[in-house]
Amino acid sequence: MEYKIKVGISNHHVHLTKETYDLLFNEPLEKIKPLHQLGEFASNQFVTLKTEKNKIENVRIVGPFRTYNQVEILKSDAYLLGLNPPVRKSGDIKNSENITLVGPKGEIYLENVCIISERHVHINSKEQEKYQVSDEQMVQVEVPGDRSALIDAHIKISDTGYYELHLDRDEANAFLLQDGDELTLKI
Repeated sequence: MEYKIKVGISNHHVHLTKETYDLLFNEPLEKIKPLHQLGEFASNQFVTLKTEKNKIENVRIVGPFRTYNQVEILKSDAYLLGLNPPVRKSGDIKNSENITLVGPKGEIYLENVCIISERHVHINSKEQEKYQVSDEQMVQVEVPGDRSALIDAHIKISDTGYYELHLDRDEANAFLLQDGDELTLKI
């Protein structure tokens, strides 16, 4: 089966626990715009990612708070920071990279938090039957154009899922894709 699917492009960002956030900031986490995934939002707060080699400033915090800290970076960021994070599914942070976060209130060194996010297709649990897929199932997505490709992605089913393919900025640039471009999902 084939279905049309839009691309959602993700840049580097940070998910934090309330406890970690409070160590870095003296202000409430401020929502500036909702994201497609229901309940998630871009905040008005930013941190600096710091390693012994380099730093990246103005990395957005994505809310709401989570039960674990996770830093998602791009491969190009990893080169700049001197890191080699694994490509993983969100939440799979065991034996990942360590990094220091700097906020206006201070800094904190976090162990096993930094990954490169694996590409995935969000589907909500109500649409699961329509697409006849299961959570974690591998599917293919056809990328048209000058940099055409057939890429693998896993299905991520949740009650709040918004149907779209998530790629990071490096992957989107490699395939000459823009946010909202329409591709073909092959199941």
